[in-house]
Order: sequence, then structure tokens, then C-alpha cells
Amino acid sequence: MDVKKLIDDSNQYLMDTYKRFPVVLVKGRGMKLWGADGKEYLDFLAGVAVNILGHCHPRLVVAIQKQAQKLVHVSNWYHSEPQIKLAKLLCDYSFADKVFFSNSGAEANEAAIKLARKHSKERFGAEKTGIITALNSFHGRTMATLTATGQPKFHAGFEPLLPGFSYVPFNDYEALKSAIDENTCAIMLEPIQGEGGVKIPSDDYFKHVRELCTRLGILLILDEIQTGTGRTGTLFAYEQYGIEPDILTLAKGLGGGVPIGATLAREEVAKAFTPGCHGSTFGGNPLAAAAALATIETLLEDGIMLSECRRMGEYLMNSLGKLHKQFPKIIISIRGKGLLIGMELTRDCSMVVQACFERGVLINCTAGNTLRFMPPLIVTEEDIDRLISVLKEVMERLS
Repeated sequence: MDVKKLIDDSNQYLMDTYKRFPVVLVKGRGMKLWGADGKEYLDFLAGVAVNILGHCHPRLVVAIQKQAQKLVHVSNWYHSEPQIKLAKLLCDYSFADKVFFSNSGAEANEAAIKLARKHSKERFGAEKTGIITALNSFHGRTMATLTATGQPKFHAGFEPLLPGFSYVPFNDYEALKSAIDENTCAIMLEPIQGEGGVKIPSDDYFKHVRELCTRLGILLILDEIQTGTGRTGTLFAYEQYGIEPDILTLAKGLGGGVPIGATLAREEVAKAFTPGCHGSTFGGNPLAAAAALATIETLLEDGIMLSECRRMGEYLMNSLGKLHKQFPKIIISIRGKGLLIGMELTRDCSMVVQACFERGVLINCTAGNTLRFMPPLIVTEEDIDRLISVLKEVMERLS
């Protein structure tokens, strides 16, 4: 395999929307990936929180193979068994009564925005369309979800944005309360701001937000694209805040690597969607639904993987904490839940990501100066020790 030619062709034929590393990944197994040149990589990125079972998990592979031999796609004008079973499973283990399936997180959030507006218009009138989101948030790259995203750097070049959105500081209840007016129909928040630098709210923030929404008749939308499906140590992050939303969105880890998104809602809200008002050609097709079903069933089996996620998350936090003590002039803080962890640095972290890549460890830089760790939930102490060893070497060079 001519790696250089492949990369040259990639640069020639693919739109320049990603700053790609100079590697062609060809194989994955568990926590590891291999490039076309045979080099091995330890994956603490997991396809940006997607490969929660690791690469090529046997149960996921078998589910995809079996479904592909029977039925890959059928229109949503007909019923299909994997989709029905997946919808029931998600409702059984959440607050929700109904599910809408799509192909991605952005589409799941787009559906949530449309559902919130349609429900509120029908219940309160045509002017009830305002949606409040948080500064530093990230909700997707369609025009509606881009507008919902509270980061101007993502807006640049795509104006005019859609009307009806406003932004408040994350974890500031008083600011949120003050931003509500008679036209507010929904508040849309991430339980943890992942792309925004792994920002975690105070323990009582979401309880106050939930009470406020209930009192004023405003819908609470939780974007769990990154935090859902076990990433934080429970199936959904909202469980850890002692609340329930009105609408919830999922994607990323839901299909274990196969693209699928989901918008979950209470019955009262979901009934605003009627035949013909929203849809998705590929949403929840048999192949994607079978993959997601296998993924969720694996996560739920005896609770072993979720408890291991919490245990390994604590081990990783403690290990990073020791690094913090060794390099206080480089590391500002460490924060996270489960296996979504951020380490904030005193400087741009892209050079750290590059140095780790060169040493065979894949991590991510977000918000400019925060290293983000999102390994598959099958990560072991040995894997974490390897990461820490590489980070220590890199930090020593920086200091």
C-alpha cells in the first residue's frame, strides 16, 4: 500500500475541512489502531467518543454481519424489527416514551429543536419559539444546530444565522433565569460541555434549571450526544444530576461506530410530531439499529461495563492528578465524569497532541488549551499507565 499516494489523493480529492494527521488507519482491535505502515496506536480518542466498545468488538461485528445478511435498509414507511426493539430498549431505560431516529448528533439536535418549537407553538401560540443555549456549547453543524452552538468561531462565514436563539454563560442559573422571556419555548444544554473544554456544572445547577422549566412551562432539552450511552459512567449523564429532561438527544457512542442518532421525548411533547412533518430516509435503518441494539445491550449487561467505566475514570483522574502535582506550571486543572476527562494546560495543547501521536497515543485538544480523553469503555489500567508514561515524557520536554 502506497501511503504517500493515498495521503496525496486525500489532499487532492477531499474538501479541506479537517487538519488530518499523516497516517492512513487500516485496522482496529479493542483499544488499538494500526496504520497502513504497520505502526500501532493506543486510542484515547475513540473516534471522538464513538467507539465505546472499542474497535471491532465481537458482539457488534456479529450483529452487523447477521443483519447485513438479512436486511440492510428499508424505508421508514414500513416497520422493521431492529428499530422497534431499539426504541423500546431506549424508552425502557430512560424517561422517554417515544424515539425518533436519525443519522447523526446534529440531526438528532435538529429534530429536538423542531419538536420543541412545534410543540410550543401548538400549545402556547406562534410566537413561542425562543431557545436559550449556553455560551461555549456545541450542538452541531447544520444551520439550526450551528446557531444553537454558543461559540462565535463556528458561526464565522455562515451568517446570517437563524433567528430565535440566545446564549447565557454555562452554569450560571441567575443569568439563565434573567434571559427567559414570554417567547422562550426551550432551554437546550449539554450535561457536560465536551467540545467546550469538558466543563462540568455545579451539583445543583440542573436541579434548579429543571425546577425553573417545570414552573414556567418551558421544555428542557439535554444534548447527550457526547455524554450519553455510558460515557460518564451511567447510561445517561442526566441520571447523575437527579433530574429528567423533556427531550434528550443521542448519537456518537449509540451505534458503537455505526452512524445513528436518536431524539427521545415524553409522550406529551412527542405527539407534536405527526406523519409528514419530519423524517429521515436512513434514520434507524435495520443495519444501524441492529448495531445500536447490540451496543446498548452490551453496556447494560450486568452493569459491568458501566461500573468499569466509573472505576477506570477514577483511575485515570487520579493518574492525571499525579501528573498535575509533578507539572504545576503546565497543568491548571483536571475535571471530568466517567471516561470523559479534560486536562487544562497553561498553553496551547496542540503540540502535546502531536507529540503523543508521534509516540503512538491518540488524544485530542479542545477549547485551545484542554486535552480531552475519551477512550473506549474497555480501557484498562495498563492502557492508562501507558498514556501517563507518554504524557509524562512530553511534559518533561515542555518544562
